[in-house]
Amino acid sequence: MEWFYLPVNAVVTGPGTYNWSALDSQLNAIAARGHQSVFRFYLDYPGRPSGVPAYLLNSGLATRAYWDHGNNGISVSPNYDDPRLLDALDGFIAALGSRYNGDARIGFIQMGLLGFWGEWHTYPHDGWASPENWLASAASQQRVLQAYTKAFTRTKLQVRYPDAANSSLAVGYHDDSFAVSTLPGTGWHFMDKMAQAGATSKWLTQPVGGELRPEIQHCIFDAPMLCPVVESGADNNFPDSVKATHASWLLNQHAFSPGYTGQSLSNALAASQSLGYRLQATAFAVSRGTVSGQSDVSVTVRNVGVAPFYYDWPVQIAAVDAAGKTARTWTTPWKLPAVKPGMTVQWKAPLSVSGLAPGYYTLLLRPVNPLANGMPLRFANATQDQTKTGWLTLGRKYLPAP
Repeated sequence: MEWFYLPVNAVVTGPGTYNWSALDSQLNAIAARGHQSVFRFYLDYPGRPSGVPAYLLNSGLATRAYWDHGNNGISVSPNYDDPRLLDALDGFIAALGSRYNGDARIGFIQMGLLGFWGEWHTYPHDGWASPENWLASAASQQRVLQAYTKAFTRTKLQVRYPDAANSSLAVGYHDDSFAVSTLPGTGWHFMDKMAQAGATSKWLTQPVGGELRPEIQHCIFDAPMLCPVVESGADNNFPDSVKATHASWLLNQHAFSPGYTGQSLSNALAASQSLGYRLQATAFAVSRGTVSGQSDVSVTVRNVGVAPFYYDWPVQIAAVDAAGKTARTWTTPWKLPAVKPGMTVQWKAPLSVSGLAPGYYTLLLRPVNPLANGMPLRFANATQDQTKTGWLTLGRKYLPAP
């Protein structure tokens, strides 16, 4: 996956009018590399020009200047409870969902929009560090949540903070202070909030992601690790944070610029591979079907990762003949998200072999990425890509099964 931000005013050009070219340009460029996108829209990004649509600013929408987080008065924090802004967000989210719900170019969408960086906080202007709380009210937050979950029924969503208002909704979470304020103990760390919201098992159906805290990206994979503690009571234990959150993906800008070298690079690659699913096929068999012209196939699969695969991509079986030609492909009813971490599942399905020339075939397995040129989902088996790129080789069997 690849990540990007966009300001709302890159799309919202007026009341109920939208220009999607900026978003499509990003999605298309990433899809051309065979990758899916994860992105977030913002209204207020410290240090960048305001993302509030111009027509709202011109209509008198109240805003606050601030100098925190290196902003120095560049962006402004809008009044998130203004009915004009909320109406605009309702329309924008509905239009976004109408156009992009289920789009094969998209992996996940972070709800964004509210707070600094779209992270649903306005610290230190949060009612605790300072008397004023600039964030949207609970009612306005719920309005945004409901708009997103209504608009996106197929594409997975994530919100920054778990709480009682979102724990029952079909949304996942993103911990943007990963491995610094992740593990429980302070009362306000990410996993504390997960527990308080009753959401510690939410990862079974909804994805968790986030950002490796920028202050530790340069050092967390060093050996020995000598990262600074950047917050009181903070920890920077990456493996324990992955285990606790069941994270599937993380932002880490340092990995690409300037990048890691030597042992740090090896450690970073291992850390990346520890995220998300890790599917292995451990056995397969083919037997005579219960009806004529049918063979039954079974594949035993286990997940030794920390999270499920969250999308129901079709799973196919292919039969390759001695000449290396795919003689037939079958789409099975098997469900990838059902293979939870620690589980071993035996998939079974009948295959119609009527009209297939009797003989030995090499049977292959693959989940189908809906992005036409998308990177294949690979199994953690030595025979992955052995016969054909993107396919797991199961073995050689006689069809129809005797």
